[in-house]
Amino acid sequence: MTGELKFRRDFDAEYAVIETVSPLIRRIVARNPGPFTYKGTGTYIVGHGEVAIIDPGPDLAEHIDAQLKALSGETVSHIVVTHTHHDHSPAAGPVQEATGAMTYAYGPHGSGQTGDSPTLEEGGDRDFIPDVEVRDGDVIEGGGWSLECVFTPGHTSNHMCYALPEENALFPGDHVMGWSTTVVSPPDGDMGAYMASLQRLTERDEAIYWPTHGHPVDNPRSYVRALIAHRRQRETQIAKCIERGLNHIPEMVSSMYQGLDERLIPAARRSVLAHIIHMVDTGQLVSVGEISPDGEYQLV
Repeated sequence: MTGELKFRRDFDAEYAVIETVSPLIRRIVARNPGPFTYKGTGTYIVGHGEVAIIDPGPDLAEHIDAQLKALSGETVSHIVVTHTHHDHSPAAGPVQEATGAMTYAYGPHGSGQTGDSPTLEEGGDRDFIPDVEVRDGDVIEGGGWSLECVFTPGHTSNHMCYALPEENALFPGDHVMGWSTTVVSPPDGDMGAYMASLQRLTERDEAIYWPTHGHPVDNPRSYVRALIAHRRQRETQIAKCIERGLNHIPEMVSSMYQGLDERLIPAARRSVLAHIIHMVDTGQLVSVGEISPDGEYQLV
């Protein structure tokens, strides 16, 4: 049974301060709040003595200094990145320079795409290239901890989650967040891949998720099922819009997202475009001409 999708938006972040959130996990939140980052990027430190940093965050001196100061006397052995957006990976360079740690990720921005690589969105960090490219099922190990790589393309083509079996936990990056749904923006974002990646997580048994933004998700399997149901409902809404003669994305968004913060309207349009691409691919819609943000769409 799918439960109602409920967000938690009472997260209170104290910036540049390390906080212990579980026996093996500490967190430092970057001072980069915004409509897409919520209260800021949560950088996680896994382990003690010999540690991994997950998503070192934006290139903010305060945030980088906080990580290095908090870990003084410990060894950073791994810098692990879920995906290459500007709020996740740019600090990897300065942290690596200070610690000498190797960087680990699926690959550079756009590396999960197949065929000819289209133009990528502006939010991608094209400067980050990992020292070690990891693949689904790979295990990264340190002193008293291990991280299993769980490939979850969709939000970006190179998005990787990391499971911490010692605590039956998962670091889902931006693939699953407790405060909001995830933006899926073509061409690097892919709604079909995103839905398949969500479905995959329902087959795992982690007890808690630690997203990069906001509160942990402590009922992950039911929450992920609710996210899937929400996405299916969006596609039903799109079909109903077209039935009513709303055949273009801007008018669909105006109908479906009434009262939306104006700053989020472009992202909503990109998300609807991602759904439409998926609906065309699965035979639910046809496009009059090429699929584009300005295109016209009809039911099959």
